[in-house]
Amino acid sequence: MAPETEEVASAVAADAASRSEPGHVRMTPEERIAALTDGLHRILEEAVESPSHWQVLLDASATLWRYSGGNVALLMMQMAQRGTDEPTLVAGYKEWARHGRTVSKGEHALWVIAPRTARLQQVTLPDGTRQRVPAGERVPLGAVDDGKKTVITGWRGQAVFDVSQTQGTPLLVPRGGAGSVVDAAELWGPLADVAGSHGFSVDVTEAQYGLTSGFTDFTQHRVQVGAWLSPEERAAVLAHELGHVLLHGPDDALGRLYGSSADHRGLAEVEAESVGYTVLKAHGIDRGPQSASYLAGWADAVIDAEKDVRAHDGGSKLPASRTDIAKSVLGRVTAASKGILEITHPPGFGGKIASADADPRVNAATSFVGLEHPMRPVDGPVMAGP
Repeated sequence: MAPETEEVASAVAADAASRSEPGHVRMTPEERIAALTDGLHRILEEAVESPSHWQVLLDASATLWRYSGGNVALLMMQMAQRGTDEPTLVAGYKEWARHGRTVSKGEHALWVIAPRTARLQQVTLPDGTRQRVPAGERVPLGAVDDGKKTVITGWRGQAVFDVSQTQGTPLLVPRGGAGSVVDAAELWGPLADVAGSHGFSVDVTEAQYGLTSGFTDFTQHRVQVGAWLSPEERAAVLAHELGHVLLHGPDDALGRLYGSSADHRGLAEVEAESVGYTVLKAHGIDRGPQSASYLAGWADAVIDAEKDVRAHDGGSKLPASRTDIAKSVLGRVTAASKGILEITHPPGFGGKIASADADPRVNAATSFVGLEHPMRPVDGPVMAGP
């Protein structure tokens, strides 16, 4: 992260956390959720007031892309308030122990919001209505068993720790972000695969739609990218268009309601560029200067959406305030980015240690945690722990 961006990150996160830092106070579960939610709202308010704050959240999301947008903001807020490095690999106490590491003495937990779930049995009653009963309970007489389903029943605070707060078995941790150089031409193929997985073809053509370098046609299920672009520009445009593919199709009811669908260019373009920026950043390509014009319109787009929502009175389920809209956009952007990155496989583990077991790749952009001078095994590099 650039020095200027680091200053912005510290300023916004420390300001929010100074007024709400749940890690050092004994709280009831309800109080902790309230404190975490309050801190998240504060950091989103700051993001709406300044596009640079929004970019900070995207930078953190590029490293912690396996986490939800809200939890990325919370982790960044708490680490910055403590004056420590940004989180890179995060897990609970028991998960770290499973990988041979223990939390260092005196370390305070970071807190994220996790769902409370219950296993319920779905049944159809004789009159055709559907009902859910706790799994294992006797179903009503004459009801048809429709199977079991895990549902979210509420929310709780979950304590986690960054790898920098632990010690033990040395870990070889691939680092994502702008520090690792990725060939943009090599990224093109995986991005095209993402489009194909959603039923879209990708055409590189000299034809131009208006003044744009890329265009997504939902009717023909086709993404068009300008043939006159450099390999990096093509990858960037395709990543941007994938943001449209994943977010702004005809089924995007929420986006249409608050103004971020393809029919509302302002926030739709900000969402798409935010996805493209995050995806490329995770692969080591920093598009900050090129994305500036899109991201600079972030705050105005959210405020315009807020005004539009109020004017049309869309209903109680609609994000009404700018903070609610920002939260929704952050969630949509990070979910879409995750959907792409799970296919393109950037370096790093996306912030979750559990994913390390399934992805033991080692590349040049790595660093050891827990060893001052790592030893090279005679049969090649190995992963110690994740």
